[in-house]
Amino acid sequence: MKTHLPKIDLNQRKWHVIDANGAVLGRLAVQVANVLRGRHKPVYTPHLDAGDFVVVINAAKVVVTGKKETDKKFMTYSGWKGGEKYTSVAQVRAKHPEKLITHAVRGMVPKNRLGRVLMTKLKVYAGDQHPHSAQMPQSLAPAQ
Repeated sequence: MKTHLPKIDLNQRKWHVIDANGAVLGRLAVQVANVLRGRHKPVYTPHLDAGDFVVVINAAKVVVTGKKETDKKFMTYSGWKGGEKYTSVAQVRAKHPEKLITHAVRGMVPKNRLGRVLMTKLKVYAGDQHPHSAQMPQSLAPAQ
């Protein structure tokens, strides 16, 4: 028996644009991570990069359910004693709304060099404008 490895044609990568206006953050992140990994294609292989590019617009209008807007905290640590900093979803949304989606998707891709390559194919923008119109991205409806 021989293991069949599919040919990943780099020229066949498509571009998808997803409007995050009113979409729930977690469900959107799952959908984006699956497209980045290529799980929607028949040639999906866990250890290969078979995915497409994803452009997310209106990141500032993504929705979190329940009381997560104020109660959920993101922690960063400087490495020094007492160097922990906590920020809420509302604070992150005010300064860098793209980081909400990027952080959620990063947690759903592999934590290795494949995951780092996959994250380079994710483009997130706070507003409804993006500079990737030359790639002719296809519209993809966010998961409900």
